[in-house]
Amino acid sequence: MVLPVHDDNPTRRPGYVTWLLIGINVVVFLLSPLAQHLVGSTPLAQVCQTQAYFDRYAAVPDELVHNRQEPTAATGDVGHAGARVGCVAQHPPSFHKTPALSVLTAMFLHGSWLHLLGNMLFLWVFGNNVEDRLGRLRYIGFYLLCGYAATYGFALVQPSSTQPLVGASGAIAGVLGAYFVLFPRAKVLSLLTFLFFLPVRLPAWLVLGSWFVLQYLSLRANQAGSGSGVAYLAHVIGFVLGAAICWQLRGQRQRRA
Repeated sequence: MVLPVHDDNPTRRPGYVTWLLIGINVVVFLLSPLAQHLVGSTPLAQVCQTQAYFDRYAAVPDELVHNRQEPTAATGDVGHAGARVGCVAQHPPSFHKTPALSVLTAMFLHGSWLHLLGNMLFLWVFGNNVEDRLGRLRYIGFYLLCGYAATYGFALVQPSSTQPLVGASGAIAGVLGAYFVLFPRAKVLSLLTFLFFLPVRLPAWLVLGSWFVLQYLSLRANQAGSGSGVAYLAHVIGFVLGAAICWQLRGQRQRRA
């Protein structure tokens, strides 16, 4: 795996929107039940709180496809049923959930510290240049569009799934696709994880192209039955859409918003 650290691609103006997106993602995670957990086993009480949190704010494919809220949701409490211990379910839920809006909230949720830090690293390295090229307002719309398309695309392929979808990966994949098209020759300082984190400078097309190939191969392996809990299809959709949208901008002068 190639881990990007920094790109040699200066911008004309600060990436305020990118910084804001990173800040919101970090704050939301710190306020979530998952922020308390670092490594090791997770207490059942926290598992139940996390399940209830995701039931309320995460995007669920079955809800998106049918445009209706699931009839049952976790309360966040630990329950006892005879000798078994589990999370208490509430029927119907005590909250109202709009499936289309849950896609937006899910874009700012993450399942772990590693999930959060990995996504924010890629957004930090590549987001500011795409923001600079698109302009701040168009960049916001582009980011959200890629996130929505990636989430709904995954839901249409897995319409009966009730597994919550969380993370900014689909939207960030769109940013990576845009960078791949707009700045393919930009040099990216990267760590080769398979060579003891050897630092090298590689062209963006190689760094991001290898990332995309890895996502695609993982998707194929996942379809073959080796599930991993990662929505690789959302990554592929986001990347392809981001690249397609920005294809027409190649060679054009940067615009201000």
